[in-house]
Amino acid sequence: MSIETAPTQPISQIVSIAPLLEQAKSASRKLAALNRNVALEQIAVALEQAMPQILEQNALDVALEREKGTSEALVDRLALHPKRFADMCQAVRDVAKLPDPLGRTLEGWTHANGMRMQKVTVPFGVIGMIYESRPNVTVDAAALCLKAGSSVVLRGSASALNSNRALVAAMQLGLERSGFPAGAIQLIDSADRATVTELLTARGKVDLVIPRGGAGLIAHVVENAKVPVIETGVGNCHLLIDASADCDMALNILINGKVQRPGVCNSLETLLVHADIAPIFLPMAVKALRDHGVEV
Repeated sequence: MSIETAPTQPISQIVSIAPLLEQAKSASRKLAALNRNVALEQIAVALEQAMPQILEQNALDVALEREKGTSEALVDRLALHPKRFADMCQAVRDVAKLPDPLGRTLEGWTHANGMRMQKVTVPFGVIGMIYESRPNVTVDAAALCLKAGSSVVLRGSASALNSNRALVAAMQLGLERSGFPAGAIQLIDSADRATVTELLTARGKVDLVIPRGGAGLIAHVVENAKVPVIETGVGNCHLLIDASADCDMALNILINGKVQRPGVCNSLETLLVHADIAPIFLPMAVKALRDHGVEV
């Protein structure tokens, strides 16, 4: 099976993402009434069938970053391989198994005049996702938004643009196979930051924006947003070693959290050690981290 990706447009030719947002808005009105789990399964199948093409495009992104001198830790965030790809597809199926988040009554009450009030979950509509590097976030975000009955507009990083084009093309094919509008998953096919600003200011076309990334991205979102935003932090993952901790277990957790994939956003960044156990644990930790090539 072949997957056709959209032709690359020079940034100078990209005038506006408004047509893309209109398609996402139109698609969002139809999603809640359709069987979203069927669509998620078809997306997983389409991704699996397109794996050779997607990995080829991902390899191109990886090669371009290495040519730029990007650190291997960051390159690792970008890279897909068969195991990661399989995990990504399984994650889509795992989302399909989750309970339906729509139509749930969260709370209710009755006024003195007899009027009954209920708070019921409904779709947001169109969700914009802004994120960096990891192409698996493209699939994770699309699956979660679709499960919640919302369209998604994806704006990944320039470093993953080839990967994201191929991933979105496959997911849109999965949508079409299941009778869903392909416009429910959209990719902003540009590295121009002006497209981010347009997304953040698209009142009436975008219902929520979720940014994931570094301090610069978060600051840009906060300063420019005119639509609702769920602001995320830049991250600072802690590990606390209490005085009662098992040192061998704590050491395994430390190495796993810091060494396994140091470039990802949930990599360990801060170690806190109780004073009573510090004389024992800290020398062990320093040696183990240095043995794994981590500067301490």
